[in-house]
Amino acid sequence: MAVSEYFANTYSGARAKFLAAASTAAANLTHHRLPKYRGPENEELFVDVAMLGPQNPENLLVLISGTHGVEGFCGSGCQVGYLTDQLYEALSPTSGLMLIHALNPFGFAWRRRVNEDNVDLNRNFHDFAEPLPSSERYEALHDWLIPPEWEGEQREQADAALYDYANKDFRKFQTELTAGQYTRPNGLFYGGTQPTWSNQILRRIVECIPPKLKKLAVIDFHTGLGCAGYGAPIHVGSASDFALATQWYGAEVQSLNQDEAVATPLTGSVAGAFPQSTADQKVIYLALEFGTVAPMDVLTALRADHWLHAAPGRGTHLRDEIGLQMRQAFNLDAQWWRAAVYARAIDFAMRATRAFRPRVASSKEDRT
Repeated sequence: MAVSEYFANTYSGARAKFLAAASTAAANLTHHRLPKYRGPENEELFVDVAMLGPQNPENLLVLISGTHGVEGFCGSGCQVGYLTDQLYEALSPTSGLMLIHALNPFGFAWRRRVNEDNVDLNRNFHDFAEPLPSSERYEALHDWLIPPEWEGEQREQADAALYDYANKDFRKFQTELTAGQYTRPNGLFYGGTQPTWSNQILRRIVECIPPKLKKLAVIDFHTGLGCAGYGAPIHVGSASDFALATQWYGAEVQSLNQDEAVATPLTGSVAGAFPQSTADQKVIYLALEFGTVAPMDVLTALRADHWLHAAPGRGTHLRDEIGLQMRQAFNLDAQWWRAAVYARAIDFAMRATRAFRPRVASSKEDRT
């Protein structure tokens, strides 16, 4: 089977491939149905979880797809390939595997980055009993991001102002834009005001992870930033855990808090659903971010999508065009891109597998 065949063009197609591959691998499957919503083919929407390995493993590899909905085409293809190529056989007898497919099934099915409530899941993992981060910097950008109309003079004026601001200091602009905001429910990177359904489901899934793990490696597949086809490994966590992440995955790992990372610091990350590292249990959460098109093209697709949905049922001849823009911005439909993505994803899954193996002392250490 060609690598490109691991990837699907619809949510229902991706789910069918994933369930078939998991069943062939004799994985233990559980299903969480999203209530009240269906996909464009009137299909039910699910977060599916496949487990392989011992019931109480010492180490666990977790691969997540679809945190950002439309980005799930990438992650799902990698999960299907991992199962189909039986790469789980490289895990030691004491290590296990968990695949979380379509964490945001609504966004996956409808080709949106956000969920059914316009919430960005990767900004939603807060303690909502505590004060939310300030949205002041995003507020200054919102009217440029989503103008009243997507064609004509208002759009042109918004673009000119936005591009002028971004060109002065793009890194600063990216930080202010993507950190997460909590005041504009129809805006970009909206983190919500309470835990979403997917948030609650993920926490329920994580509660089932054996508590006595020695090592937990989480790889969350994302798209839209960086060089096309290249997966930038971004560590989300403490500085001490970052040092361990470079031991597991290599010196190319980027810290979300460092300027060289393709992403910028954000609030409410999915990483917050997983336990923190302790002396007895090491936890490394890695986002593997695959580039697609130019950053401002990605932003334009997001702006158009949010403009389209800011008014429910908006009548416009642009609907199909905007949907295509979203697809191209987060999932290049090209065999070379899929092959590059899969190779990089499997490389990092295997690095995690090797990190689970007991450390063997070098000959120099043996002599001391």
